[in-house]
Amino acid sequence: MILRRLSGALGIVAALWCCSLLAVLWVGARDCAAPADAIIVLGAAHYGGKPSPVLQARLDQALALYQRGLAPRVILTGGTAPGDQTSEAAVGRSYLRRAGVPATAMLMESEGRTTRASLTAVAAFTGPLEIRRVILVSDPFHLLRARTIARRLGFEALTSPAQQLPLRSWILSQPRYLLQESIKAPLTVVLNY
Repeated sequence: MILRRLSGALGIVAALWCCSLLAVLWVGARDCAAPADAIIVLGAAHYGGKPSPVLQARLDQALALYQRGLAPRVILTGGTAPGDQTSEAAVGRSYLRRAGVPATAMLMESEGRTTRASLTAVAAFTGPLEIRRVILVSDPFHLLRARTIARRLGFEALTSPAQQLPLRSWILSQPRYLLQESIKAPLTVVLNY
């Protein structure tokens, strides 16, 4: 009896995890960019002021969306890691300035070290600016969780995955990242993680 209940519970957990995994893949595979009030670039590492390949892919995606005229503003997020002299947001701003995005079209959140902290700070300073509809730009596997957090903060959040690699390559090269996000996404929904 106990074994049957335990195996039933494990079956339910496994089914829920499979649903989460499929949801992470589904959201990450679709570019839902549409006209919005702003593009939010979620931060990633940089090396001495130069964007990492992951951050550069996110910035390039945001630049393409901005150049298509989908939003008048780009919001750059990301704080300073231990040992860094500058924030992820500042590195992103410099990169986009060199690419021709006017300084007046960019806003920065440079304190957050997590997705939740960054998006919470963005929600606080964009409220008076009436920025509600946003396009979130990040890695494909990160977008479901980021969208969930943004929507809880009152944003109408659309997603646009950075195109550093095709999704199949992401799955093969980043299985640990996929596993982490497939666990974090339901925790975000259930526990506000």
